[in-house]
Amino acid sequence: MVVTVDLDPATVLDTLVASGRDPGCAVAVVCDGVVEVDHAAGTVDGRRGWASDTLVMTYSVAKPFAALVVLDVVSEGAIGLDDPVTSVWPEYGVAGKAGTTVRHLLAHQAGLPVFAEEAAAVPYDDRETLVELLARSAPVHEPGARVAEHALTYGHLLDEVVRRTTGEDLTGRFARVCADEGWDLHLRVPEVDLDRVATVEEVSPGWRHDYERDPRWGPALSRPRGLLDPDVLNSARFRRTSFPAVALHASALALARFYDDVRRPDGRVAQRLGQRLWRAFLAPASGGHDLVLDREVVWTLGFQQDQEDGRLEIGMGGAGGCSAWTEPQAGYGAAFVSRGLGRHDRGGDVWEAVRRAYAPRS
Repeated sequence: MVVTVDLDPATVLDTLVASGRDPGCAVAVVCDGVVEVDHAAGTVDGRRGWASDTLVMTYSVAKPFAALVVLDVVSEGAIGLDDPVTSVWPEYGVAGKAGTTVRHLLAHQAGLPVFAEEAAAVPYDDRETLVELLARSAPVHEPGARVAEHALTYGHLLDEVVRRTTGEDLTGRFARVCADEGWDLHLRVPEVDLDRVATVEEVSPGWRHDYERDPRWGPALSRPRGLLDPDVLNSARFRRTSFPAVALHASALALARFYDDVRRPDGRVAQRLGQRLWRAFLAPASGGHDLVLDREVVWTLGFQQDQEDGRLEIGMGGAGGCSAWTEPQAGYGAAFVSRGLGRHDRGGDVWEAVRRAYAPRS
């Protein structure tokens, strides 16, 4: 283990690659629209150097962006946060789910944290079948009563609500939002951008199998099959598929720009959603012992909220080790992305370096 105490974020990144702990990664920090850090190390695919606009698959870093699309629809008055899901998706109201609201979906309280066992035999890009399985499934708890991260189901639940409400698919609407706001973020990679995507690979021995054997994460991440398989993740078929709970392809800089913006009441996100929904996007919406994460969690309508040494952080991490976050009091947005699929120790080193460099404002 290489010691990275007291190193700046860029040096930490270089150390990760030089030590062999990471094959290619990037870190970015943006403060009030000013790019403070935009640094990459390693390669995209073992040959080409990482660039500022290199995209990489980030797993659950996607979830706030899927949620943002729903809030964008709510901001137009097409549906309300406390409207029942059945108001637009009648088939969903069976097996104890009739009381589920849009807010429950956004706050990981719907009680459907895993796809049904039958989903193991369904191709990951068969959206219609996966949605039908969700509509028929019984929740593992009364909607609204508990919290459990909806690891793979989150995006399909939100996507169906968006489709039933507006006629648009969630990923297509997100692409439109990104075009409006100038965000280089993709829940489905355009054909023209496929060459910018980094090749992912396992860097922690047994990373994939550890998830598959885990009694909580195995069902949550292995139905449908393939979403822990680097060969699948590196395929054009996956990159062109809408799987909005996990399939965000992003650069560190684009994520840091977004997180710097979303923390500000005068930012583009707040202007787009309006102050009420912007506050709901960032504020606690549910909490308790998460049945999938197996720890205490505070969920907003899209993010996780944490307190570390009295410092409030809002953000989201992904299974492979990527993460993005903001510290509103410190006034920055930051992100670490990597093509190495492994544990969170690498991102933890970068996170520590960013926290040292950007203390809360007095």
